[in-house]
Amino acid sequence: MLLVLGLAGLIWWGGRLLGMGRGLRGSLLMVLYLMVLAIQLTLPEAHGLRQATGGSAALWLMLGGAGALAALYGRGIAGLKARAQPQETPMTQPQGTFSETELNRYARHIVLRELGGPGQKQLKQAKVLVIGAGGLGAPALQYLAAAGVGTIGVIDDDTVENANLQRQVIHRDQDIGLPKVFSAQAAMEAQNPFVEVRPYHRRLEEEIAAELFADYDLVLDGTDNFATRYLANRTAAALKKPLISGALAQWEGQLSVFDPANGAPCYQCIFPEAPAPGLAPSCSEAGVIGPLPGVIGSMMAVEAIKLITGAGAPLRGEMLIYDALYGESRKIRLSPRGDCPVCGGTEQ
Repeated sequence: MLLVLGLAGLIWWGGRLLGMGRGLRGSLLMVLYLMVLAIQLTLPEAHGLRQATGGSAALWLMLGGAGALAALYGRGIAGLKARAQPQETPMTQPQGTFSETELNRYARHIVLRELGGPGQKQLKQAKVLVIGAGGLGAPALQYLAAAGVGTIGVIDDDTVENANLQRQVIHRDQDIGLPKVFSAQAAMEAQNPFVEVRPYHRRLEEEIAAELFADYDLVLDGTDNFATRYLANRTAAALKKPLISGALAQWEGQLSVFDPANGAPCYQCIFPEAPAPGLAPSCSEAGVIGPLPGVIGSMMAVEAIKLITGAGAPLRGEMLIYDALYGESRKIRLSPRGDCPVCGGTEQ
């Protein structure tokens, strides 16, 4: 009996020192047990080997039964603990930590010197609000989600129409009639289940703007009407939130970062008044080449990533203008306006 127990101890503790896993050591103990049981059941009672291993099969059968019950009990307790513990999902995973799947997903970001692991962590912890889920909002939302921005809000009161699908690539034919924010939410969550999407199916209005903006780090304005643009600018400037603004017209697009809290002009510094009716026709009136919103909207997402991570030089105090028809781009300097009613020339 002592011989068998000694061998069992050698297998378990010696195997551990040799780096054997629990499963392998357990299998070796089971082989030892079966060998001892075979000796007890097959050899004559007076045989020396049988006497050296306990002399009775009943003893080993009782010991095996007790071990089996203990193993079943342990498995049952482990199963109950596993059911009681929340599984690691994007919603329960600690903020700022990454699963193996996420590390693999964002590997091309992490190897960038300007981002690395700290930059990707900043993206995961960031909250970005996108106004509009249309031409500019669609690509911006897609790339913010793909990049791993942790919380993305999207506000829009419109529904998906057939005429949108020529350029608003986040939506699909089967989404026609669905609110754009819910169509965009489904696409983003399908692209990246590790981000939280907050849809607001309503128009941005004065009474909700300040409370909504306060919950986000920065705002992307992809709207197509001046009333909403001026409202977004006033609210962002008052709360000292950077505002990334884009605009489109036929073959040309433009974008800038309006951030008076950091010395840059606000939107109203550059556009003091809305143009007279007819001077700035909408896309439905003047037309727009399909891929152009993707170009400008993607650039807006790049500016958001730069602002969140501190990489590079965001377009503060500059406007980038892209002419798709001739494949040209240029930048112009923008200066704060001292008599601006919104930011007063960045004197906050």
